[in-house]
Amino acid sequence: MLAKLKFFCPFPKHKDGLLEMMRWLPEDVSTYGHEIDSLFFLIYYITAATFILVTVLMVLFLVMYRERPGRRATYSHGNTTLEIIWTIIPAAILIVLSFMSVNTWAKLKNTVPPSDFAIQVTAKQFNWGIAYPGADGKLGTEDDVKFDNDVHVPVNKVVHVHLGSEDVIHSFFIPNLRFKQDMVPGRTVTGWFEATKPGRYELPCAELCGFGHSGMKGWLHVHSAEDYAKWAAENLAAKQQ
Repeated sequence: MLAKLKFFCPFPKHKDGLLEMMRWLPEDVSTYGHEIDSLFFLIYYITAATFILVTVLMVLFLVMYRERPGRRATYSHGNTTLEIIWTIIPAAILIVLSFMSVNTWAKLKNTVPPSDFAIQVTAKQFNWGIAYPGADGKLGTEDDVKFDNDVHVPVNKVVHVHLGSEDVIHSFFIPNLRFKQDMVPGRTVTGWFEATKPGRYELPCAELCGFGHSGMKGWLHVHSAEDYAKWAAENLAAKQQ
């Protein structure tokens, strides 16, 4: 039941003047981004409410229990009932949030939807190496078609991404798709995403990986089906001949 709960996101997905300017999250263009954003905003609301409550009580107590002439301080051993209450409430909140996030985590990390579209991304200081299957239709062979820092995919298509690193730990991050995965040398991790809107989206490294980390950035190009077919014919098929 908890996994089916929906939470209100205060900012609409469409551009709407001032509201769009107030967004602090990048535009969501993925099929699972709204689930992550809902959890983010829920945690944000809980944190904000807790901050306000603690701040108000702190100021109130500072005023109520300030030093006054003729008033003696008293020593208290505490209140067991209150201590139990303020221990149980945060614990219950964390447990509920954990149950709510299980399905989203499983959807993102434990389950990879079937697809016939796969690419390989190999990170190294300080760029992304992108590989598409060659004429044999397989990744990791000599006829792979390779690019640097630019990923091209069709819109509304599940994309399998096989991630690895040649040197240090990197993190493949596409903010607009709410996709982030660490890349560890010696391991290949498979992730997936499905972009819902054509466009050009930033692809930075989100793990401090050396002196050139800030310049390690690529781009995800999401095309319509027709535009991707044209790009593939010009850049993939041509190199396979």
